[in-house]
Amino acid sequence: MKAAFALFVLSATAAGAAALAPGVESPQRAQMNWMLHCQGCHRADGTGNEGGTPNMAGDVARFLSVEGGREYLIRVPGIANAGLPNDQLAELLNWTLATFDAEHVPADFVPFSKEEIAAGRTRPYVSEAADVRAALREGFKTN
Repeated sequence: MKAAFALFVLSATAAGAAALAPGVESPQRAQMNWMLHCQGCHRADGTGNEGGTPNMAGDVARFLSVEGGREYLIRVPGIANAGLPNDQLAELLNWTLATFDAEHVPADFVPFSKEEIAAGRTRPYVSEAADVRAALREGFKTN
């Protein structure tokens, strides 16, 4: 009986998380991964820092609206080189979009998958990341 109840609670929690953030099986795990792998540079609120780490708050999902933006989000050094398995990295990226920029997530958004992450991680940006970001941001102005 206890096992059945625990399974029900776990299923209800996962279903609720999926409704709030597509592609996020465990919001708690995604948040913990944010804290361990991203927050040190991007800050707890996703605002980044002057002259260094980019702001994500109210901005990161806008990359989904420009050609090449989805690929950029996978290939930036912090994602491509993160010490996480592909499934947790996909979950973290989906959580980040919903947490820091839900307003700009497109209605037809398809969550990042572990396969998509694996493919993008084979070609990480290095020194060109800032230039690619700047070029993509120019597309924000026309959308």
